[in-house]
Amino acid sequence: MLISEKVNQSINQQIGNELGASHQYIAMANYFSGEGLLGLSKFFYHQADEEREHALKFNKFLLDSGGRSEIPLVKAPQSRFESPLEALQLALDWENEVTRQINEIYGLANHENDFVTQNFLNWFLAEQLEEVSTMDTLVKVAKRAGSSLLFLEEFVARHGNALREAGAPGPSDS
Repeated sequence: MLISEKVNQSINQQIGNELGASHQYIAMANYFSGEGLLGLSKFFYHQADEEREHALKFNKFLLDSGGRSEIPLVKAPQSRFESPLEALQLALDWENEVTRQINEIYGLANHENDFVTQNFLNWFLAEQLEEVSTMDTLVKVAKRAGSSLLFLEEFVARHGNALREAGAPGPSDS
């Protein structure tokens, strides 16, 4: 086995975290759909698929490195929100938490001189920068839009692909 038992366990937990994020984003997509915010709904269904893909990448890494995949129980997602801003803030908070979790795994791998895992996690660290930036942008736009939710929908319609592909839109994406 190329990784230690401790790293194996922490990655198994991260698989559950990623699947939990996927479920949470489906619940958010459902909420946005119910509110008639179809752009945000589509955006979060896409995010849910991406989180599931992250779980599968972690799973494949475990199997390729000779580890054991043991998918943990995933708690039920929050399904009710007082406002779109509350849902978006939850997404931002979650992405910050995932960044912390991946940093912990990286720190553990560093402590154990596990360069294979560190190399694998570098992709996730770059991905988290994009995810946090994207959710931060959506929260900022939602705050500026206030009760004018159609402005938020228009922003997602105009910049959704840029948000998904590279984090927050840059100067050339305006």
